Amino acid sequence: MSVLTPDLLANIGRKSEPKRELVTRRDIRKYAVATGNRQRKYLDGDLAPPMFHVPLFWDVVELDQLTPDGVSVDSLLPKFPLEKAMAGGLKIEYHKPIRPGDWLTSTRALTDIYEKSGRSGALIFYEVIMDVVNDDKELVIREKTTRILR
Repeated sequence: MSVLTPDLLANIGRKSEPKRELVTRRDIRKYAVATGNRQRKYLDGDLAPPMFHVPLFWDVVELDQLTPDGVSVDSLLPKFPLEKAMAGGLKIEYHKPIRPGDWLTSTRALTDIYEKSGRSGALIFYEVIMDVVNDDKELVIREKTTRILR
């Protein structure tokens, strides 16, 4: 018997509201220092290092609004019948460099929900694709995240 209901599967294709953020030289420099990057182009803030975009679009919330693993509740996702989350994969395609002064807009879409059977029972997989575009509507980054719930 499946744990995925038609109502739950109807969420496939759901999209987030776009989030727009300005990339600053200071933010690039802080990220480079925090991640231990030693390349001068990143430390000077001339170019954003890989993964810089990840926290750029995170919601800023009070501590009591974070889940036990330290992230804010994802309003894109429906309430799943299984709740223990595990990483299932991350694929990031970089199409254009990120530089200070860039205005970037991210949009996330829930692109798939499916079920598999594991040793301990049902597993739910879901996939979210985030597209990041610049003000010219050019694709800068495409990120596909797969999560597993048990």
